[in-house]
Amino acid sequence: MSPAVLANLVALVHFAWVMFLVLGLGAILLGIAFGWRWVRNRWFRSIHLAMIAIVVGESLAGVPCPLTVWEHRFREQAGQTSFEGDFIAHWVHRLIFFQAEPWVFTVVYVAFGAAVAAAWIIAPPRWRPTDA
Repeated sequence: MSPAVLANLVALVHFAWVMFLVLGLGAILLGIAFGWRWVRNRWFRSIHLAMIAIVVGESLAGVPCPLTVWEHRFREQAGQTSFEGDFIAHWVHRLIFFQAEPWVFTVVYVAFGAAVAAAWIIAPPRWRPTDA
């Protein structure tokens, strides 16, 4: 498989990761408001929490996202121009021309992680089928 195709696949996985986090939290919050039982599914909630914990941990530790690193590397191998910064910063900039220091994105990641943790506390997942 060519490096360009691999870079695009990594970008697609990265996009799916972000969308799962953002749309997942939206679904959880709506589910809390409307009493949707499926948003308390332990697997969905555990995976969602683990995924944002990884993002927050990387950001606080100053570790670049492996998906961003891989995409950069594949694009360079393909002779393509790569973007600067991390995946979220790049796309936020491209979509709305938002410019901010890297620490701003760390704050956003931590705040988002806190929202996911708060939803976990407010509406914990079901651990047994009989839980409401």
